[in-house]
Amino acid sequence: MKTAFIFPGQGSQSVGMLRAAAEAWPVVEQTFSEASNVLGYDLWELCQNGPSEELNQTTVTQPALLTASIALWRQWFIAGGREPQYLAGHSLGEYSALVAAESLDFADAIRLVRLRGELMQTAVPAGVGRMAAILGLEDDQVIGACEEAAGDEVVSAVNFNAPGQVVIAGNSAAVERAIDICKDKGARKAMPLPVSVPSHCALMKGAAEELAKALNDVSFGNALTPVVQNVTAELVQDADRLKANLVQQLYSPVRWTDSMTLLVEEGVSVAAECGAGKVLAGLAKRIDRSLKVFNIETPEGLDGALEAFRQ
Repeated sequence: MKTAFIFPGQGSQSVGMLRAAAEAWPVVEQTFSEASNVLGYDLWELCQNGPSEELNQTTVTQPALLTASIALWRQWFIAGGREPQYLAGHSLGEYSALVAAESLDFADAIRLVRLRGELMQTAVPAGVGRMAAILGLEDDQVIGACEEAAGDEVVSAVNFNAPGQVVIAGNSAAVERAIDICKDKGARKAMPLPVSVPSHCALMKGAAEELAKALNDVSFGNALTPVVQNVTAELVQDADRLKANLVQQLYSPVRWTDSMTLLVEEGVSVAAECGAGKVLAGLAKRIDRSLKVFNIETPEGLDGALEAFRQ
């Protein structure tokens, strides 16, 4: 039996996240304290007490979710957990995977994701960009709808999260046109998401150029554990390829369905979702029910994952 750890991205945050974990495991607050020292403010306090409007700012959300994932990753080994054979992270979660693979230092990762959030937030003025979730259509239908809606603006399919679940992003008006076209094609739901940053589309190319400069100033090593990267849905360990794909990830689709399918093809049958929430476990059920995913955010969840990994 082969195993994997998967790390969630933005959207998994909530005020009070990891409270039960912190009550059980000292390493949680210790890890948040490390992050707070890098950031210059009390990240744990903000995660526990909000306000949610501040936690949901991408410049805060990204360090918060990275820290949550690494705190749980550390607790996994304190509890005697086995090293997984593979790692993967959804969008932002790819940075958590690289820290787990010892390709990237935790403090450097905190600085990078804070900068990533800043660059994404400033790349497109508020109101100019938008994202929407499209449910119930084939991938090709969504791609076609975006091509039809684009005109001289940007709109594209950016998150292939599971069969029948695709997120689109781009200029606000173009996204609205694509929503209408998807509804005409029979989408079960086509709804705007409450985010202003149009991630993983061509509008992020300027941010990617700035991120590339920052990545060149950070030390990367080869991944000790293979990482399935979003851009290619391929296993990568080479440091230069890991960095190049992080840059491209900002303006390229997240191929999550392909990534999870690859893990199953590699023989993975059990995975641990290492972070806040259960978003990735839910997607896994839609992608391939043979892949059993445990969330380790709580002591009960961690115990279940430990037992499954031992079998």
